Amino acid sequence: MKASLKQRWEQLEQKEQELKGSFVRFEKFLQDAEARRSRALRRAAEERQLAGRREAEALRLRAQLEELQRERARLQRRLWRLEPCARLLGQVLEQLPEFQEVPELVARFDCLADTQAALRLTERQRLAELGEARARLQRLRDAWQDELLRRGQRRAQLLEQLEAARERTLHWESKCIQIQNTAAEKTLLLGRTRMAALNLFQLVCQHQRRPPALDIEDTEGHLEQVKLFILDLSTMLAGLHQAKPSIPAS
Repeated sequence: MKASLKQRWEQLEQKEQELKGSFVRFEKFLQDAEARRSRALRRAAEERQLAGRREAEALRLRAQLEELQRERARLQRRLWRLEPCARLLGQVLEQLPEFQEVPELVARFDCLADTQAALRLTERQRLAELGEARARLQRLRDAWQDELLRRGQRRAQLLEQLEAARERTLHWESKCIQIQNTAAEKTLLLGRTRMAALNLFQLVCQHQRRPPALDIEDTEGHLEQVKLFILDLSTMLAGLHQAKPSIPAS
């Protein structure tokens, strides 16, 4: 009886060990399966993220392509509208053979504007000098008159002072004449510059089919309008030629 019971216990312990081994193997199997499942989920998530990024990139590129196509159509329309302006610019260059390129023409206008500003500054300086000379001359005359009235008894001394004043007067009058001659030359050059600016301004207005809106004496305004017109045409034409995409073969 005891031997049978002992044998039974041994069999139960053996089965318990076998069952524990089965549980360990089953738990390891579940862990391996969970690990494989986690890796599969990660791969699936990464693939979905990659697909999402690729789809977003495709949408972005498609939107960019549509935007570029719209921009190309807009630039093409502007190019058609600017063709008459380009012809006008070519006519201007033909009338001015000393200029070969548009930047040279713009630089010439800048130079004319700088020259005009320098001439005006010189004219103001000469006028200031002339005014100062006249003021000094007037002060000398006033002083001479005051001395003549106050000191009649010192006639001889006043005559000497008068002679000195006359010499200074001749000196300053000679200087004034020289200043006036220089100012006349600068004024003539300024007049020619204004006439050239006016002619170009009228040519621009004629092309734009609008009456001149500036006063005939507004030379700075004329130069500014012509300069803006040429710069705008030059910039747009250069930008259009650089940005014009090639049409792919179908």
